[in-house]
Amino acid sequence: MRRETVLIIGFGLAYAAFAALVTHSYYQLILTVVPIWAVMGLAWNLLSGYSGFVSFGHAAFFGLGAYFVALAQIGWNLSPWLGIPAAGVVGALAGLIVGIPTFRLRGHYFALAMLAYPLALMYVFEWLGYQELTLPMRRDAALQFMQFEDHRIYTWLAAGLMVLAMLLTGRVERSRFGLSLIAIKEDEAAAEAAGVRTLHWKLLAITLSGAMAGVAGGLYAVVLLVVTPPAVFGMLVSAQALIVAMFGGAATVWGPVLGALVLVPLSEFLHAQLADKIPGIQGVVYGLAIIAVILLAPEGVVWKWRAYRRKRARAAPAPAAASPVSPAAAAQRASGPERPVIFEARQLSKSFGGLKAVRDVTLQVRQGEILGIIGPNGAGKTTLFNLLNGFLRPDGGEVVLDGRSIAGSAPDRVCAAGIGRTFQVARPFRRMSMLDNVMIGAFLHEPSAAAARAVALDALAQVGLAEHAQRLADGLTNKQLRLLEIARALAGKPRILLLDETMAGLTGAEVEELITLIRALAASGLTIVIIEHTMQAMVRLVDRFVVLDDGAVLAEGEPARITQDPAVIDAYLGRKWRMANA
Repeated sequence: MRRETVLIIGFGLAYAAFAALVTHSYYQLILTVVPIWAVMGLAWNLLSGYSGFVSFGHAAFFGLGAYFVALAQIGWNLSPWLGIPAAGVVGALAGLIVGIPTFRLRGHYFALAMLAYPLALMYVFEWLGYQELTLPMRRDAALQFMQFEDHRIYTWLAAGLMVLAMLLTGRVERSRFGLSLIAIKEDEAAAEAAGVRTLHWKLLAITLSGAMAGVAGGLYAVVLLVVTPPAVFGMLVSAQALIVAMFGGAATVWGPVLGALVLVPLSEFLHAQLADKIPGIQGVVYGLAIIAVILLAPEGVVWKWRAYRRKRARAAPAPAAASPVSPAAAAQRASGPERPVIFEARQLSKSFGGLKAVRDVTLQVRQGEILGIIGPNGAGKTTLFNLLNGFLRPDGGEVVLDGRSIAGSAPDRVCAAGIGRTFQVARPFRRMSMLDNVMIGAFLHEPSAAAARAVALDALAQVGLAEHAQRLADGLTNKQLRLLEIARALAGKPRILLLDETMAGLTGAEVEELITLIRALAASGLTIVIIEHTMQAMVRLVDRFVVLDDGAVLAEGEPARITQDPAVIDAYLGRKWRMANA
């Protein structure tokens, strides 16, 4: 049993034991609603904390769960023992239905769209005549309908639900699911380039999150016995879920629980004492809490504590600047008959308004070669890469892999087809370790965490970073970031690797190390297409050049011919190159 699992179960038992000592009905109620709001915070956290898609609409799932349990008991005489799990199913379905259209939006547009759902449902339920539902008293079947004389039982049930939600969150956090969500939060484009099916994981997150919120709402209805639209669909419900998670620390198991433990009793006590003098005191408490977090601990109390512990710990030594591969591994590739074309662009075009960034580009990539794409700034090189691996949809032309058109395919599908890439500006998942970064790529073909870990360690070893696999990506040097991106791409087992200015910002010695690595990768059978401005390195590295100028192919051929081409010298290399190589 993992240490965290033991801690969570131990915490739940301690909470239940403390609740057993409390006999005052008001305090018993507070002890019951604390874990319910902890579950709501964990539900919000599962979507928004881990994926970064901020939701102001979790009251929709909570309210549907509450109304389902109440209406099912009133209309169908359904026991809450069955109604509460069914409320989870209702919440899950609502999450899926909401997610399909809403995930088309980004940033504040997503948040505002989510806000609309509970507000709309509140008016719908009022219009339907459900302004106030009271669960019927069933003293003849108290156990069947969860109507206990000893209110501590409600607290134990809520604490058990909280423990289950924490265990589920912990399991998600350590899984492919959780790592994929964190990657989406850190950099969705980089996650897609690594083969992460972003929409799939986001829909799974909102479905599971909706289920947790629905269950919490169902138990809330049983505890309070009265359900009204403002109480379960109101703004404060969504805000409370968000704030307890952010106060304690989003994207953590313990953060929402800590937030609920601190903020819910505080707001309830102040409401009991000051509600007649300061109406809406609960909202004031949560407002002040979020202001305090923004000013003192923007990422939440748990993250603040973790940062403090890291600061006290002795800093780990920086990775050594050893060459990622030995020179012997970069031996010349065997010569032979002309290699087959496996990847090509045919009359590829892309415009942005009146700017034609790529104009009728046709190029072929042969198996096992290193193809260099060069040209002046603004020539369309990165735009071409974005067309080749699915980040942009072409206006015209085709991208063909093994004779099959993949133009317009999503980046994760292109990656799954065997095309990996790095970015012009390194895009690591900074809150993850190097190992977790590379595991994101390994999950493309390895569904189990153990297999993905083995593949990721092998990829890190290929680039010389295996000894520092647990080092956080945040704070790495430029060279380490470049190698990390290559390792992440390699973990996806690509046949073709697109390298976008991988040598940018490196020293001369570091460039030589990278040349050695790229040659070794090509020698192992990998096909490489590289964009680079470091011409002295490129002429020694590539088999063939394609030169772009103003979005079109200016020239194509072997380095010796291209570097002597007057048109290429005039458009890109310049007079200094002509004089230096005269």
